[in-house]
Amino acid sequence: KILAENDQLRKEADDLGPRVELDYWKKKLSKFHYLMEQLKSPDVKAVLGVLTAAKSKLLKKWRALDIRITDAANEAKDNVKYLYSLEKYYDPLYNSDPVSMLDAIPGLINAIKMIQTISQYYNTSEKISSLFVKVGAQ
Repeated sequence: KILAENDQLRKEADDLGPRVELDYWKKKLSKFHYLMEQLKSPDVKAVLGVLTAAKSKLLKKWRALDIRITDAANEAKDNVKYLYSLEKYYDPLYNSDPVSMLDAIPGLINAIKMIQTISQYYNTSEKISSLFVKVGAQ
């Protein structure tokens, strides 16, 4: 269910700020971290041992799911890391008057550019565009 939700397109209001993006990825990270912990549990390891011993065809599906969960968890972790780095730049958008927030904008744009250049997962035009829409809305 969580993987199916992960694959769906997000629908959001156009007037949400960049904090919403960070909150979204933090929630995803929490869900996938919980799943990863479950995958490491003794019960799951025992079931996998039985499936392996039985040479079950379910192992192939299980491994594919495990890879998808691990990749989604890594994506959420990476995105949270990079979006946290923006926090100091977008806080003035929430806490300052329009004239004062002008000083924060060049740093914010440079930080977003850095994310687009370095991030393995957040460097798509859709994600960067969505982030700029949120910054503009704020």
